[in-house]
Amino acid sequence: MQHLPQYSQLVNPHNAPSESRLRTAFRYLVIVFGIFPMALMVNWVLLPHAFVGGGLTGICSVIYYLTGGMFPELFPEYGGAVPVWLTTFVFNAVLLLIAGFTIGWRFCIRTMVGVAAITFWYRVIPILPEPIIEDPWLGAIVGGFVFGLSLGAVIACEGSSGGTDIVAMIVNHYRGVSVGNIMLLCDFLIILSAFFLPVPERMLTEGGNPLYIQIKRVLCGLCMTVSYTVAVDWFMARLHRSVHLMIYSSKYDLIATAINTTVNRGVTVLDGTGWYSRQPVKVISVLVRQPESAMVLRLVHEIDPNAFVSIAEVKGVFGAGFDKIKGKTH
Repeated sequence: MQHLPQYSQLVNPHNAPSESRLRTAFRYLVIVFGIFPMALMVNWVLLPHAFVGGGLTGICSVIYYLTGGMFPELFPEYGGAVPVWLTTFVFNAVLLLIAGFTIGWRFCIRTMVGVAAITFWYRVIPILPEPIIEDPWLGAIVGGFVFGLSLGAVIACEGSSGGTDIVAMIVNHYRGVSVGNIMLLCDFLIILSAFFLPVPERMLTEGGNPLYIQIKRVLCGLCMTVSYTVAVDWFMARLHRSVHLMIYSSKYDLIATAINTTVNRGVTVLDGTGWYSRQPVKVISVLVRQPESAMVLRLVHEIDPNAFVSIAEVKGVFGAGFDKIKGKTH
């Protein structure tokens, strides 16, 4: 029977060295198709509402708004504006060249896949004349959350859609400034620029004070950024959630072997003493990702229905098969 890869073999590279090609293909597929919802929210929510988000997408959207009607012959389908997919590709190409000679080409190769994917999706997904979510505040929250979930999936597969995170990595490489602080500052300045952009005619015809409209655009952009930041953090926390199981059973050897071979996780067998019976006991200690805990419980129940099991959620697990230990960024 053909061997099927376990969850841990796809997510954790340390667990399946023989499956490297499968893991690589799986990771790149998630990057390519995980970026699709990001592009969808930009072309169906952000641009129709004339929002300005953070990152390179925000810069490209600012150029899109400023150049509206300037190039009717070159970009007729975009109302004469320079399309977001073109500026995204050009900026990322320049940044990748700079990063290649400073950070290293290995980082660039991984990022090229994400850049190619987001450029492709921006190009093939049409920009709607009216936003799919009519209310701007709801559009900012929902659009930002979907964008963040999509970005979280890409980050989880060690991918990147390019943009300001490349700039942050370059600055961090030379100056040692926090990557998070650099990206936060870039996002704030880009979103603030929406206040100085001309108000779209569609918004003026709907009525309202132009100053209020400008302030509303900035606040909606900030709301969208906060929403996607929360979504990324939530997604990454859920993905990397792990549990610690303590299993007490007289059939510890069978259970430990089954966990090793079926779940593909390391097991530690501890010596203990039952204080009531004063008899020596064996205790199985195992750390697994939360989705794998159901597999372990099923194995325990099949081998020893009378086994005693305790489960404790842990905040983080670092080492082989889990997350890599990374040094603190100054």
